[in-house]
Amino acid sequence: MRLISRLPGWVILAILAVIWGTSFILIKYGLKVFSPQQVGALRISIAAIAFSPVFWARRKRIDWKKWRYLLVVGLFGSFIPALLFALAQTKINSTMAGILNSLTPLFTLVLGILLFKRPFEGQKAAGVSIGLFGAVLLIATGSQLGAGGDALYGLLVVLATMCYATSGNTVAAYLNTMNVLTISAVSYGLVGGPALILLLSTDFLNAMQTHTGAWEALGYVSVLSLAGTFFASLLFFDLIQRTDAVFGSSIAYLIPIVAVMWGIADGEQIGWWHLAGMGLILSGVYLTRSRTRKPKRAEGIDVDE
Repeated sequence: MRLISRLPGWVILAILAVIWGTSFILIKYGLKVFSPQQVGALRISIAAIAFSPVFWARRKRIDWKKWRYLLVVGLFGSFIPALLFALAQTKINSTMAGILNSLTPLFTLVLGILLFKRPFEGQKAAGVSIGLFGAVLLIATGSQLGAGGDALYGLLVVLATMCYATSGNTVAAYLNTMNVLTISAVSYGLVGGPALILLLSTDFLNAMQTHTGAWEALGYVSVLSLAGTFFASLLFFDLIQRTDAVFGSSIAYLIPIVAVMWGIADGEQIGWWHLAGMGLILSGVYLTRSRTRKPKRAEGIDVDE
């Protein structure tokens, strides 16, 4: 972490954009061999194993009275979205998935207002409306995506972003005094077991033994999990704690751009509906952003302990 902390914030932001923007194409490659359940469960299982040393090292400092909130973070911030994205990308391309993923800040705001009593502002409401219109445009023109009538699978990505928003608001409301790395380690620890059980209940082991591309697909999902989940979490938490939430939230503008670039490189059809939908969503995100003072954190990442 000391090396990471020496990097300028904008460098970390660019690295995160590449990592998270690449996630959707990695899911696509993993699905060439594995089922959506296997991709999602494998992604969570590997991340849980990677976080296990942190979980063990911090086990005595965990406030288990908050286990319900940590479980919510594990389920809605990781487990359920991993399955939803994998299932969605059996019918929509990685470009559309990457663009729709940028709805997360909008739903974070909406759920924050509806369920967590955050203040309501007219400009933010307009931003949400514009962003959701962009999502509707993408889904409504899905027949042009080469996905036939199954473009409604894009709604699974929308549901996944709502899950992310639920997790984010839960952390802000109930876990704001807990170390962010501890939150990640415990939340993955709580869902890692069920993910592994789900994985082993499928024909995963048989696929590894019989499918010629199984090890390559496993490599893609491993990179997705270790880079896109474990390492990226450390980077993002460090970025937020050294800068502020407003700067860190700008990642929402960069991820879909990287996802579109990967889609083009992989030969996916990119049309005006992609660009128009992305433009509307990102415009909505921009309108909902207001500069706030960086909240005082009670505990740092302190991974060097």
